[in-house]
Amino acid sequence: MTEQASVWRAPGMLALAVMSMFGFSGYAALLAVAPLWVVEGGATAAGAGLVNAVLLAATVLTQLAVPRSLARWGTGRVLVVGLLLLGAPAPAYLLSDGIGWVLMLSAVRGMGFGILTVVGSTVAVQLVPSHRRGAAIGIYGLSVAVPNLVLLPGSVPVVDRFGFAPVFWLAALPLAGVPAALRLAHVLRAMDVNPPARAGQRSPVSLRGLRGIIVPTVVLFSVTMAGGALLTFAPQLTSAGTAALVLFAIGVTSALSRWLIGTLADRLGPWLFIAPGLVCLGSAMAISAWAVAHDHASVLVAAAVVVGLCYGALQNLTLVAAFAAVERSNLPAASAGWNIGFDAGTASGSVAAGALAAAYSFPVSLVTLGCICFLVVVVTLVAAPRRTIAR
Repeated sequence: MTEQASVWRAPGMLALAVMSMFGFSGYAALLAVAPLWVVEGGATAAGAGLVNAVLLAATVLTQLAVPRSLARWGTGRVLVVGLLLLGAPAPAYLLSDGIGWVLMLSAVRGMGFGILTVVGSTVAVQLVPSHRRGAAIGIYGLSVAVPNLVLLPGSVPVVDRFGFAPVFWLAALPLAGVPAALRLAHVLRAMDVNPPARAGQRSPVSLRGLRGIIVPTVVLFSVTMAGGALLTFAPQLTSAGTAALVLFAIGVTSALSRWLIGTLADRLGPWLFIAPGLVCLGSAMAISAWAVAHDHASVLVAAAVVVGLCYGALQNLTLVAAFAAVERSNLPAASAGWNIGFDAGTASGSVAAGALAAAYSFPVSLVTLGCICFLVVVVTLVAAPRRTIAR
């Protein structure tokens, strides 16, 4: 495989892309709508905030268990369970807008999302030779970015015009991904990838072999702290129109850069680009802070374009680096660690930015998160691996 188009033609890749688009559609459709639903039922802003907090907590806890689940039951069974858990509960939100019911459904859906995130990124690199992993991760990243780009901003206007019911039914789309998951499982069985363990067979997961993912995960944590903060607080930083442009700019550029950087990572390795990407992201966050402080909408949007480019590219690069640092048997565990770093960084960035903004100002919070990116550059220069594990 020498061209990116050939990666699209790899057996199972199209099935993975279709399944991921359906799966992430269920996640993106309700990310903003489920909190609105409990407010409709009389919950406070704090109660609304709990909805996605519970979803994220269930996601992270499930991600910890996915590698051993894959080793025990195989990819096909685990994937189908994940899609069912994520999609089937969505229409049940219509039964009640009480916060207890909504939190319970969100926890179940978070379990499904945790499975989908770990298995999706793992399978993407199992379908191709090791020297094409960057391109495969780019295709996977594009397939999960499209639902976020379309449904995340589009779900609230649909609720405003047509009510909640259409969005809750739309969030059941992961169920439509089950046939693609079964097709993918068939391809993986033919390749003898992640077969269920035989009775008495030990899990191949090795914690000792995961030390190499620490630096890529630290990098990702700092990246998602910065990017997540800007995504979370964009509506509070500027006017509604400018905030919409900021969110759209980050969404489009991050999707494109996550897709396109893969070929370069395959040719030159990920570490050549990680430190410059962090410097670029930290600088863009500082410019964003200046734009917010001086109310320069055009500068803020331009900075958001740069943030999006770095945000997407560094997601791909850190995942390629994490996979390159482990043996093939540890790919699911490396994927789990990367996804936990992503979710934890996003949540931590939102909390830190909110706390700093409350104590000082939003410009101070944005600059601080940008400075963390600069600090992590030092970590990459000192601790980045000088070699990768041979395949």
